[in-house]
Amino acid sequence: MPRSRNTSSRGTSQRPLKAGEQIRHALVNILSRNEIHDPELARFSITVTEVRMSPDLRHATAFVTPLGGGDCKPLLAELKRCKVPLRMEVARVVKMRYAPELHFQPDESFDYAEGIEKILHDPVVSADLKRAGTEADTESDDDTSATDEA
Repeated sequence: MPRSRNTSSRGTSQRPLKAGEQIRHALVNILSRNEIHDPELARFSITVTEVRMSPDLRHATAFVTPLGGGDCKPLLAELKRCKVPLRMEVARVVKMRYAPELHFQPDESFDYAEGIEKILHDPVVSADLKRAGTEADTESDDDTSATDEA
């Protein structure tokens, strides 16, 4: 009887994760060394934070941001323009059956983390966190004193 191709019972495969990390490393090296010799792309310092692969390893979505933050739109336009030579260079470095098609997306995780950081440093939230911490301390003190008496 042929094996079922349903992967939902087995969970996700490690293979796309490993391939994504290999492609991320390749992209970082290619972009940092300016191996495609593009002067417009070379003016950007690019951070490649993550590469997500499709299950069939034919598509790779790279999450990028300019080093130090800033506007991603000109960076994404240049990466989109240079996607073919980047794909060829990735194929040369990472040995895979098929060279994955590259897609570029802005990485918004840093903005999200900054928003959370601002919320946590808000005076109202800080006061609530301190109050919740002192209530937890008094509850644990009550628990230990009850066990000491028993």
